[in-house]
Amino acid sequence: MAVYTVHAPASYYATDVRTTPDKLVFVRDGFYFWAFAAAIIWLIWHRLWLALLGYLAISLAAEIAMWSLGVGAGPRLVVMVVFAFLVGLEAGSLRRWKLSRRKWRQLDIVVADSEEAAERRFFERWNAKTAQSNDRGTTASPPPLPRASIAQPQGIIGLFPEPGAPR
Repeated sequence: MAVYTVHAPASYYATDVRTTPDKLVFVRDGFYFWAFAAAIIWLIWHRLWLALLGYLAISLAAEIAMWSLGVGAGPRLVVMVVFAFLVGLEAGSLRRWKLSRRKWRQLDIVVADSEEAAERRFFERWNAKTAQSNDRGTTASPPPLPRASIAQPQGIIGLFPEPGAPR
């Protein structure tokens, strides 16, 4: 099961998601094989220009440093494969970073087997939330976060001394 984050433009959140679902972006969390195998092409395909410039700058700096130190071809290949592996691991985060820079909002997190199943699950939950808010006659808002109870002191286990306790 993969985890998907659902993103929409900031102005889009006020409108109903069902009217124009094509503006939503589902970003899978996990390893992207094509970002690992062909990082430059993948970054261009997804229009991650700043990430592409960073990738090229770091790759070029690493190659120049290894060349000036006289490192052989084998270790240079290993370093570049490790760097490509890191790009494959962080590809989803790079896409989310781009969306947050463009002022997109994260609407939801969905766990599903495929992107189609994630879309179905997201819209089912969105419809249920919209129907529930229409029944109440209020707008949908996220549930309140749980608050820690200050009235009930709880002991701390560890190396923190209690005031007045013997040493």
